[in-house]
Amino acid sequence: MSLGYKEVLVTSQIDGAAVTAAAATTLLPAAAKFTLPANFFRNIGQRLKITAAGRISSLITTPGTARFSITFGATTVFDGLAVLLDTVAAHTNVGWWLEIDLTCRAIGTSGNLMGVGRWTCEDILGVPAAAPKGVLTAMLPWNTAPAVGNNFDTTATQQVDLVFTQTVATGSCTCHQYSLESQN
Repeated sequence: MSLGYKEVLVTSQIDGAAVTAAAATTLLPAAAKFTLPANFFRNIGQRLKITAAGRISSLITTPGTARFSITFGATTVFDGLAVLLDTVAAHTNVGWWLEIDLTCRAIGTSGNLMGVGRWTCEDILGVPAAAPKGVLTAMLPWNTAPAVGNNFDTTATQQVDLVFTQTVATGSCTCHQYSLESQN
């Protein structure tokens, strides 16, 4: 029986830059981009947990979508898919909370991870327009069953990044807090 452990690999100590472009862009400051050593994933079932929080703004008329993904270098290992933003009310600097759990499903030159997550925010389509507004939680990947992410080489170093993509450049998203933990 394994007792397991948790180890915080990195936390952000400053905000990431505000993402305003309609393109995939990192949410993290450079110092928060942790590089996993070669052969970090030694066992199937090994887990990583990403936790992040920040603020988001969007317009009523063209809010677009919000998409969170985890990349190892240029490879997307988890895609949360595009969550519909609120079309009933504008949102300015409302808070959000993101958690993503990744489990190693294969190791070697064709390693991969299974990922699931949740994004909690007031700026998700379906939140009431009038007070009390509350928040919603989008299960990630959005509107589909969880799936194994793209293959990557577990025998090579991999830089972990949290990426945000919005479909229109009418809003902004900033990450204030971030941590990457090894779960076992």
